Amino acid sequence: MRIAVLTESDPAEPRVAAVPETVKKFIALGADVTVQSGAGVSAGVPDADYEAAGATVASSAQDAASDADLVLKVRRPSADEIALLKRGATVVAIMDPYGHEAELTAMAEAGLDTFSMELMPRITRAQVMDVLSSQANLAGYRAVVDGASEYGRAMPMMMTAAGTVPAARVFVMGVGVAGLQAIATARRMGAVVTATDVRPATKEQVESLGAKFVAVEDDEFKQAETSGGYAKEMSAEYKKKQADLVATHIAKQDIVITTALIPGRPAPQLVSEAMVASMKPGSVLIDLAVERGGNVEGAKAGEIVSTANGVKIVGHLNVPGRLAATASNLYARNLYAFVETLIDKDAKTLAVKWDDELVKATNLTHDGQVVHPAFQPKS
Repeated sequence: MRIAVLTESDPAEPRVAAVPETVKKFIALGADVTVQSGAGVSAGVPDADYEAAGATVASSAQDAASDADLVLKVRRPSADEIALLKRGATVVAIMDPYGHEAELTAMAEAGLDTFSMELMPRITRAQVMDVLSSQANLAGYRAVVDGASEYGRAMPMMMTAAGTVPAARVFVMGVGVAGLQAIATARRMGAVVTATDVRPATKEQVESLGAKFVAVEDDEFKQAETSGGYAKEMSAEYKKKQADLVATHIAKQDIVITTALIPGRPAPQLVSEAMVASMKPGSVLIDLAVERGGNVEGAKAGEIVSTANGVKIVGHLNVPGRLAATASNLYARNLYAFVETLIDKDAKTLAVKWDDELVKATNLTHDGQVVHPAFQPKS
């Protein structure tokens, strides 16, 4: 069983799909692991560390991948990478499948068995494999760090001989994994924190972290969560009431962090141009949903926009990748936990159990077809 770890072809992706810790574990399962030279450099892992862990370092993607049974990546393989892989190879990565049907078809036609880590079901057994949570957790932390850096003022209240420095006011919009970590981090840094979300269960979570919950708590709000724990799309009437409340609140904030995403859909717009215009000069908005269109009107992917009234709208791409070493360690562990379930430990070969609930939830392509029900080609 040959496992290949490739250097990410996207120059904006500094993470790597395996670290020496997981390489050792794969070798213990009977695998031969080949790592493309330079794969871990941006994440702080030199080739020598992989060799010390027992991996072979290949000089090119072709040498690493040509005979691999299993290919580990952070991002979906590019067309050039697909061409290097043998038919029947298994590829596990963050596939970003929504809206990329042509890319899924290309992987199917190449005869690849592909698995999308971000489709992992949110069940107890799969918690250790949950890449959305591990990476969003880091994104929430980094959002506060970036916000504090761009804000240019102190976060905690300080009593000094020269006078009192007021605490920064931080407002977190969307209380998923990223939002909760943002709240916790901002609180640790001494800010006065408020947060909002359309899911009723989040109120208790927000308050348990010492922040204040801000929302229109009517009957629709009380039923605004899917069985899978995601936010439901709210009615236009509710959105208007919530927007009015938020507009009043946001004008008083120093740092606003938006994290709202609905799987498979464009990011909902939470902060209008008028809301941005109401904020004080020097205020900062961090839009963690900018890759899906953004929660903040005027946000631009990969840019920091300065508005006419002196407000910064920060739209960094791949925020977990801004902590590449930590993000890679967590992602690699997520990946190992899942891949371990695909290996026959006695035969030391890949042995995918196609009726396993984890496999069914994450498998995109198999036997030359797109097999996941959510991504069937439209006739």
